[in-house]
Order: sequence, then structure tokens, then C-alpha cells
Amino acid sequence: MPLHVEHVPGDPILPERSSVVVIGGGIIGVCTAYFLAAKGVQVTLCEKGKIAAEQSSRNWGWCRKMGRDPREMPLAIEALRLWHDMDRTIGAATGFRRSGIVYLCKTGDDLEKRRSWLDLVGRAHGLDSKLITRDQAARILPGLAGPWAGALFTPSDGRAEPGLAAPAIAEAARRLGATIATQCAVRGIETQAGGIVGVVTERGRIACDAVVLAGGAWSSLFCGNLGLKLPQLKVLSAVMRTAPLAGGPETSVSGTGFGLRKRLDGGYTVANWSNNICDIVPDTLRFGPDFRPLLKLHSDSIRVRVGKQFLTEWRTPRTWALDEETPFERTRILDPQPHAPILHKAQDAVAAAFPVFHDMVVAESWGGAIDVTPDAVPVISGVDAIPGFFVATGFSGHGFGIAPGAGRLMAELVMGETPVVDPGPFRYSRFTDGSRPQPSPLA
Repeated sequence: MPLHVEHVPGDPILPERSSVVVIGGGIIGVCTAYFLAAKGVQVTLCEKGKIAAEQSSRNWGWCRKMGRDPREMPLAIEALRLWHDMDRTIGAATGFRRSGIVYLCKTGDDLEKRRSWLDLVGRAHGLDSKLITRDQAARILPGLAGPWAGALFTPSDGRAEPGLAAPAIAEAARRLGATIATQCAVRGIETQAGGIVGVVTERGRIACDAVVLAGGAWSSLFCGNLGLKLPQLKVLSAVMRTAPLAGGPETSVSGTGFGLRKRLDGGYTVANWSNNICDIVPDTLRFGPDFRPLLKLHSDSIRVRVGKQFLTEWRTPRTWALDEETPFERTRILDPQPHAPILHKAQDAVAAAFPVFHDMVVAESWGGAIDVTPDAVPVISGVDAIPGFFVATGFSGHGFGIAPGAGRLMAELVMGETPVVDPGPFRYSRFTDGSRPQPSPLA
């Protein structure tokens, strides 16, 4: 895995007991652990591999309110409020900057779609988002080339460094008393009288009162072994970073076929906004009816592919005993290969929009597995069938930016406190009570 992520050493000794065990050391898991520890809760975070080694370090690094699903908006607003003070709060650098984000619109239809979101969502929440002309966009984005119908701009949105943020928050949680256990897969949970009494890890048992599953793309598999249905698929992204490049925009921006963010090292993270891959796997068949509306809505931006991944996942055990090796121990880090044609298209598109990128040097590229739900809205919820079991997953590519708000909300739900936002849209039961949740055409 060539992608650089700040190393977080694991604690060598597991506690015999912890009030809460968090499963998963991505950005959602570490934020949850941090907010629990900040309340004085004894919490242990168990990560099967390394902190932030999967999608939490492989994303674009955008922290945005703009373009969010209406159901996510209150949580996104809270997340940006927390991001703004995060470095001071945790006493470490996450790389967060309020640099703004611009959505460039190629056609009048694109601009009208952004206008609809602004009218129905942005203004309703009092955001500083605004439509701007092509000339106004060029003043915000020096060197902008090509014909553009206009843009949607949110000055208060920002960016952070994925390779820094989750590790820094994990270390902050540890300073507050959390145990951080890496190379420590959780095999399952133990219940008594219907409630949580412990977890079994590959390194031993931890007695506990509550468990938070923040397993990203692994969450559905973990739930399946508990007899719980969690409809979730993986969408594969491809991302690259450039060597330091002078003359590019400070503001993060997306346009037809590309998205970019300036990095602290002077280079840029570049990806293809509208090309991701969804491999057909056994879960595609299991959850096909649930995902049909989402795949139809995004048919122009998600490419369905048939390949060897079907056999790989077909051979993956779906049930196991607590004294057996699990799939989480066999694959410590999901490290999919980036699809080169997608990156080539992104390189061409960004160079057309910003000629300075004609001379870009690609220093590194990588793939990532985005955990997606049928309505592209996360699950942040308790599970009624197993009191004390909570799930925070399915962030559908929005997890990095929304993580501080999600971590705070999850900690409040675990502790039975008044939640910072209405948790109703994120309830697990929407997939089991016949609600048939649908993706929003505005997001």
C-alpha cells in the first residue's frame, strides 16, 4: 500500500473490560471513539489492520455542506462547525482549511440542477452557497479555461488531509483514555439475555456494554454473521496525487470529468467526478432490488463491471464461529487497483479546465472501496434486535467530511443523550420496516 498515512501504533495490551468497543479504525470509528472518550467513557477501538488505511485515507479530502442530500444537511453543518475548530480541539494537525468549493457547470441544465439544490436545500439551511457566473468563477479559480455556464460556490466549505486527520483524532482519543488496538480484528459479539456482554477479538475477549460497528465496506459482512441484513455495496474509486504544482487553484473544484483539492505539500489530489466502478458480486444479487433506484439515478456516473471480484467474494465465508479465523484477518487492508482509464480521463479533463495541469506529474495513484447504501445516506443507529449494538456505516463517499458530526451523534446515541441532530433519517430500521428508502435527486 504506497499511500502515506500517519502511523498510529497500537496499544500492546487489551483491557479485560471496556464500557464501549468500537469496531473499525477509519475516520468514523476514531471520531466516535474520540467523542465517547471526551465524555469520560471507557472505550476501546479495535482495528483489523492500520488506522485509516482504507477509504478514510483514500478519499478526496473534501469537507462540504454544498450538494448534500437534504437528509444529511443538519449533520454536515455540524461537521463543518467541528472541523473548523478540530486542530485546536484535539491539539494536532488535520490539515483542515476553509478554502471553499466550486462546482463548475458545463451546460445550462447542469446549472439548473445546482440552482434547484440551492433553492430547495441550501437557502433553507441558511448556507452561504451562491450561483456565480463564469467570470466570477475565473476570479476564484485563476487559470480557468473553457466555456462554462456558471458554477455553484460555497466559500465556507473546506478541505483536510486524509492521511493526517483520522490518525490525529485517534491519538487524541488515546490521550483522553481510549485504548487503540490495531491488528486486532473483532470476530463477533457475545450476548446474554438479548443484550451485549462482550466482543471476541483475535487477541482475546473484551467484556463490554455496547458495541459500535464502524466497519466501512466490511460492515454488511459482519452484520450478516449476526443474522442482520444491512444492504450495502462497494463502489470503487480511482484517485491520484500530483507532485507539487505551481499556479493551480487554492479552492477545491469539480467539473465535468474531474475533481481536485490542493494538498499541504503543494501538489493536488485529482480524481474523476463522474466515473466509478461497481463490480457485480454476490451482494449485488442479494441486494439488487434495494439498489435498483440508486443505480438508475446514477447510471451516467457508475459503471457496472463483471470480473474476478465475483469469485473472490463468492469464496469469502459469510458465517464463522468466534474461535475461527475470519475474513477480516485474511484481508487486513482493502487495497483495490485503480482503473487506469478513469484516471486518464480525469487527467485530460483537469488539463482542459486548467492548462497548468498539462505539466502535472502523477506521483501516486490508488483505488478505494466506498461503502454505499441504497439511498446513499448513512446508517447511524442502534439495532433494535440486539440492544447495545450500534452501526455507523454506509457513508456513500461522504464519510470523511461528515465524520466529526457523525462521531458526535453516534456517541450521543450510545450514551442515550439528546442527539445533536434528528437521527431519524439514519435509522437502521429503514431497511427492514418496509420503508424502501430512495436516493435524493437533489444530491
